[in-house]
Amino acid sequence: MLAISQLAAYAGVTVATVRHYHKVGLLPEPERDRSGYRSYDAAAVVRLIRIHVLAGAGVPLAQVEDLLDAGPHEFAAGVREIDKRLRTEVRRLQDSRRRLARLAAGESTALPASVVGYLDRLRGLGIEERYIELERDAWIMVAAQLPDQIDAVIAQKHADLDDPDMVRLYTLLSDGMTWTADDPRVVEAADILHRINVRAVEAGTTGGDGLDDRFVALLDATMAQAAPAARRLLTLLEERGWKGWTRVQRVPADDHAP
Repeated sequence: MLAISQLAAYAGVTVATVRHYHKVGLLPEPERDRSGYRSYDAAAVVRLIRIHVLAGAGVPLAQVEDLLDAGPHEFAAGVREIDKRLRTEVRRLQDSRRRLARLAAGESTALPASVVGYLDRLRGLGIEERYIELERDAWIMVAAQLPDQIDAVIAQKHADLDDPDMVRLYTLLSDGMTWTADDPRVVEAADILHRINVRAVEAGTTGGDGLDDRFVALLDATMAQAAPAARRLLTLLEERGWKGWTRVQRVPADDHAP
């Protein structure tokens, strides 16, 4: 007959593990001898080894007892079911790892590769990171609304950057978040946007953005609140015959248009 420490050693577990199996009912606790010590027989060693092997294979303790008492067919079916659940869990963990890798990669978390590439191109133009973060957040929302169209939208944005006026506009807006409303660069930005919008209308590339009106209003409101000079820029654009930021529309212009 064996003491608890000997039983644990034969099965390759700790005494604490044996006591835990007693506690959860997997390993019956034997009667104590007249000295008050537990005394284990060979059957206890075999059962403890089987418990240890099943637990080590990933079988939840709650299911170990069912397998210990199962016949060959039930045991095989039980193991297959556990393996199926483990494979599902492995896939879930692998997906979590991929998500963590994307998190570690920064802005690619919620953006398609095309947008990440576009933002990198802006960085290559020397655009300030603060402005890029503002644009990134807008693209996160747009990409979620237009998952099937976002690559084409970004392709057009790349083409737009071939226009020197667009590059100059980005260069101006790069630190536009620090401008006061009366900063003279607001007027220059409005003039550039006017020329860009005129060319877009002439080329027939305005409208048809696939976004609903409420979402467009949300993006415009976000832009208007981004910087002290933003509202003045929108006002100057209206004076030149344009309304909106995300979806620019022609409006009756006043006599201030250049």
